[in-house]
Amino acid sequence: MIKRFYLVVFTLLAAASFLLGQAGTNAALKNPGSLKEMAPPVFKVDFDTSAGMFVVEVHRDWAPNGADRFYNLVQNGFFDNARFFRVISGFMVQFGLNGDPAISSVWRDARIPRDPVKEGNKRGNITFAMQGGPNGPDTRTTQMFINFGDNSNLDSSGFAAFGRVTKGMDVVDKIYSGYGEGAPSGRGPEQGRIQAEGNAYLTKDFPKMDYIKKTTIEK
Repeated sequence: MIKRFYLVVFTLLAAASFLLGQAGTNAALKNPGSLKEMAPPVFKVDFDTSAGMFVVEVHRDWAPNGADRFYNLVQNGFFDNARFFRVISGFMVQFGLNGDPAISSVWRDARIPRDPVKEGNKRGNITFAMQGGPNGPDTRTTQMFINFGDNSNLDSSGFAAFGRVTKGMDVVDKIYSGYGEGAPSGRGPEQGRIQAEGNAYLTKDFPKMDYIKKTTIEK
């Protein structure tokens, strides 16, 4: 009886600790202006995904603004449980919309300044997505992509890579691509609905979509 009592107490404490941790992370993510820590010159991030593990090595001197934003997002769990919502074979895999619409909404206009392109869009390089047009490089927020192939044609438009996959590119290659381009051009999800409905929309309508379980900065 006593053992059962302590087991129940331990379980409740563990659950409370988890919820408090989640609350703290969500509170930080709901204030983009507070997440401005400078990234180390070079750091690695472990991606634990439904397709397997891969590692991204970031070089701050390639694109300082992009590297700092990525570092703060990872530090605060932004990508945890996020979907690879746009996967085009031979081109790239895109992610960076949070599964919680309340968090997505506050990051939608949290833009970072442009970075000059020092490192291009080679296979395995990771780059922030942005809108088209002359002001495109100033519209980067949280969305990014990993290049499947040589997409150096993107360099002249201001797409500045900030890191590269150094381990597990074979895992990146097998991320589910069956949905292809997003709506309305393709069969994939509509970005507006992802932002408005989050993972509830994606898990219901796109159940085969791979996702990030957790991202961790290597010590």
